[in-house]
Amino acid sequence: MKTIIIAEAGVNHNGDIDIAMELIEEASQAGADAIKFQTFKAENVVTHGAKKANYQVKNTSSSGSQYHMLKKLELPFESHYKLMDYCSEKNIDFLSTAFDLESLHFLYKNLNLQTLKIPSGELTNAPLLLEFGRSGRNLILSTGMANLDEIEAALNVIAFGLTGNGMPSSALMKNNYKSRKTKDLLKEKVTLLHCTTEYPAPLNEINLSAITTLKNTFDLKTGYSDHSEGIQVSISATVLGASVIEKHFTLDKTSEGPDHKASLEPSELKELVKGIRDVDDYLGNGIKEPTQSEMKNIEIARRSIVANEKISKGTRFSEENLTTKRPATGKSPMDYWDLIGKKSRKDYEKDEIID
Repeated sequence: MKTIIIAEAGVNHNGDIDIAMELIEEASQAGADAIKFQTFKAENVVTHGAKKANYQVKNTSSSGSQYHMLKKLELPFESHYKLMDYCSEKNIDFLSTAFDLESLHFLYKNLNLQTLKIPSGELTNAPLLLEFGRSGRNLILSTGMANLDEIEAALNVIAFGLTGNGMPSSALMKNNYKSRKTKDLLKEKVTLLHCTTEYPAPLNEINLSAITTLKNTFDLKTGYSDHSEGIQVSISATVLGASVIEKHFTLDKTSEGPDHKASLEPSELKELVKGIRDVDDYLGNGIKEPTQSEMKNIEIARRSIVANEKISKGTRFSEENLTTKRPATGKSPMDYWDLIGKKSRKDYEKDEIID
């Protein structure tokens, strides 16, 4: 099965639509399936006095407020149409993450996006989660900073939105989440992404085994949003069965901005895509059967029942006068004991294959 590769442009355009267009070009050339941006209005996301995260201070060389940082990184709504058109021209899917209700409505009502991304930071934002569910779109939910109980609570809200069951309450959402119909709808609509929300994420905190935990716990499609440096972690996640890989990329990781340092440059993105496609090839379909290249080797590598000594017609086969040797052009050794004690219907020379 082909892994979906999302090139996360995020805010690495630094608010410049020309850079955003170039990011689309590079993601397409690298072979990514989709490129994802972030859609928000800073005044809807953060208070004016909210401090930056430590990594944001470090990567932007400024301790100012989140609001002022985010305001510089906004992409105007009208620019999204141009980006979508260019994605269509370059044969790559356009995606974006909405961080507020106004932006979410724009993405699915105006742009008619069929897949929406929910960022890790909004996993406990119940009103926004409900609206994501009410959109009826396919949803990708990042789970950075979350434990299993928080993820289940988020799925409760999303499921209630998907099923359209009126005014929410904790009791109604829990009961709705338990139904088989709701579980099936979530399985159809929702993909969970394991994630470590730090930029770059320390390798000893990646915990890729959580991909398997998410899959086993929630029985949903599961992938990985990678904030580590380099490409190895994403490729390893693919080996573990991640159906979606999301990876930040930039034109220049030395650029000033919150996410550039934890991003890949275009040449690295190409290498990542090739590595994941190689994994897709060698993981296969999971059906255990002889491959086309193996078929020609069966006769050579397996054995037949052969005469261990000269056997005359009418002699009973025994463990003394039978053995197994290559090639596999006669009776299978799996029939060995069925022959023991039966009379030979013909004469056999030593090493002659029993037919």
